[in-house]
Amino acid sequence: MKILSFTEHNAIASDSSVIIMANDADPRSLSLEGVHRIDLHFPKFTYGRAYSQAFLLRGRLGFQGEIRATGDVLIDQLVSMARTGFDVAVLREGLDASAAQRQFDRFPAFYQGSAVDTQPLFAKA
Repeated sequence: MKILSFTEHNAIASDSSVIIMANDADPRSLSLEGVHRIDLHFPKFTYGRAYSQAFLLRGRLGFQGEIRATGDVLIDQLVSMARTGFDVAVLREGLDASAAQRQFDRFPAFYQGSAVDTQPLFAKA
């Protein structure tokens, strides 16, 4: 997963290949033709609807482009974001992106499958 600081993120609203999706939008209602990036917003770190949206986009709708997490994104959320289909996370303003890799190092493998890697761990052995 690529981690961006708040200042590195630039969502180009006029670019037709980028969709900024509202939290109450249903991903199944989108036309994904020609879309290369979808920004999903976390208004608060406790509000997790964007996880479900990412899982639908990646797992069920087969979206192959970039799914970017924006808003109140904390380092503690990054592993769950990667497992539900996010490619890029834009950390909340003021957070240090260098601490993010430690989260991924803590959890090198998972028993169950995810939106990205659907095979469970026991099936890989």
